[in-house]
Amino acid sequence: MALTPVEVRHLDLRRGFFGYRRSSVDRAIEEVADSFETVWRERADLGERVHALESEVARHVELETLLRSTLVSAERAAQDMKEQARREADVIVQEANAESRRLLREAIADKEQLLAETHRIRTMMRAALDIISDGDPGEETPVEDEEPGPPAPAEARIERLAG
Repeated sequence: MALTPVEVRHLDLRRGFFGYRRSSVDRAIEEVADSFETVWRERADLGERVHALESEVARHVELETLLRSTLVSAERAAQDMKEQARREADVIVQEANAESRRLLREAIADKEQLLAETHRIRTMMRAALDIISDGDPGEETPVEDEEPGPPAPAEARIERLAG
């Protein structure tokens, strides 16, 4: 049984003829010693527990620091990856725009070539029709300044193909 400081101060020691009774004083000293020993043991146990908890707290602080640095590194890496992906996307878009401009130029060149070819074929066809129509004495030859009428069936097909 542990004694409190108040209980120690109020110990009732019996008086004898020449002072305090020896048995009463010995018993009180024994109780105080037992109480002190119990408190001393508890104090030592609590000191060990405090030391263990301080070690655990230090380990947790170390882990927290490591986690914070890892998180900062991960955030930085994610930001770098986003920036790199954005740059790559910009390059891809620029390349796609350049390719589309090239294809458009090629398509325009092809169209112009086809129009020129169509014009050449029309000219050849008109010339052939003029030669054929010149061979018939009863037909009139169309005058250049006059508006031509509806195109002949072959000419209409050529115009539909030429667009």
